[in-house]
Amino acid sequence: MATITGTDHAPPTGPQGAAAGLDLHLVRPHGRVRDSLMEALRDAIRSGRLAPGARLPSSRTLAADLGVARNTVARAYSELVAEGWLASQHGSGTTVSPRAADVLRSLTSRRTRPPPRPPDHDLRPGHPDLSSFPREEWSRAVKRALHDAPTEAFGYADPHGRPELREALAEYLARARGVRSDPDDIVICSGAAEGLDLVAAALADDGVGAVAVEEFALPTQRLSLTAAGLRCPPLTVDPEGADVRALDTMPDVGAVVLTPSHQFPLGAPLHSDRRAAVIDWARRKGGVVIEDDYDGEFRYDRSPVGALHGVDPECVVYLGTVSKSLAPGLRLGWFVLPHRLVEAVIRQKGETESTCGFVEQLAMADFIRSGAYDRHIRTMRAQYRRRREQLVAAVSRASPDTVVAGLPAGLHVVLQLSGGGESRLAGRPPWRRLAVEGLDLYRHPDAESDRDGVVVGFAAPAPSAWSAALAALVHLLP
Repeated sequence: MATITGTDHAPPTGPQGAAAGLDLHLVRPHGRVRDSLMEALRDAIRSGRLAPGARLPSSRTLAADLGVARNTVARAYSELVAEGWLASQHGSGTTVSPRAADVLRSLTSRRTRPPPRPPDHDLRPGHPDLSSFPREEWSRAVKRALHDAPTEAFGYADPHGRPELREALAEYLARARGVRSDPDDIVICSGAAEGLDLVAAALADDGVGAVAVEEFALPTQRLSLTAAGLRCPPLTVDPEGADVRALDTMPDVGAVVLTPSHQFPLGAPLHSDRRAAVIDWARRKGGVVIEDDYDGEFRYDRSPVGALHGVDPECVVYLGTVSKSLAPGLRLGWFVLPHRLVEAVIRQKGETESTCGFVEQLAMADFIRSGAYDRHIRTMRAQYRRRREQLVAAVSRASPDTVVAGLPAGLHVVLQLSGGGESRLAGRPPWRRLAVEGLDLYRHPDAESDRDGVVVGFAAPAPSAWSAALAALVHLLP
């Protein structure tokens, strides 16, 4: 295989000179020049490196770069035009034909499977309404962030994250979530998953061998912890949240992951006695409580419960993210660390060189300080409250024996159906068309609980689709 590059040095065409200075990289097999050139161009189109409409270098320029006769390149272009791969129009040069996509489909239709049919309604837990993303206000924040960004922000990132965002978060979290922190103890990350990865690695390096988790929880939490070499014994979850009293019977456990404001997925808050008990355990043990505050802003029957972190900042790692409040695609999260853990986590982060972009960080800082974030939270809190109330009422009318579990909070509920076997039911085709999930998905392999249910998210559908999604759900209830 020989690597060849053609560069089009033709003068600019059009008012903006958009077609000038084109480079073309091809990998050409040895053999007859015209045939190998044609195959190299076909391969570039098949792989997507040359998209429909992309312009190719002139035959004169490519021939000069390859050291072959111009007629050889011209004939190769001509044959590919005849085959439908390329298009040529006088005065416009040679481009990849818009028909190339059809040619590819006809060649691969026998070897590919049709894409899976998307669900009729998106009722996955933990997914926000993306159609309600505040585009205009976010765009203004991005514009201001770019306009005001210091020059050094365009360089290599500080693993702690931008100071502007850490300062804004320290003020917001203290006011809205009761988190007491110094900006120097806040580290910006790409989301709660990365935050847990980094904390787990730091704990493992510090000699921690096991981290307790809730018996029903996101399976990705266990994956993060086990990837760091940590064992993950489960804690029973009941209507008062995780039974943290069991930590005293686990001498090798040095940390615990909790969702105290709204247990995921069962929906119970951690009882005040247990909040005090887990802090007491951490102080006596020198342990760490990892608090995942994944949807703490969304409480509907009263003001949100304050974060556990506020009780003792030197015992608790607080994980937060915009994945539920704004959009997961922003890849923006943060964790507030006990001061003694900051440098250990930063060493881990420095090794991965992972962070979100400075534009998003500066935009988020502006979004918070302008009040736009608070306004958006209040808007979505009202919308999600209405949806949950409508869901509870509709389920009560259609299936009185079905229990809607969990406190009025968050973006999902757990339905306990009268016939039992809910988790298996969630995998059947009619329910799969709604993209719901069975409680088994979140069950720890060593959990003793036989609790069952269907986990239904009510936030993801756009406002125009919510009524139909709710009707489809109610139609399937026994």
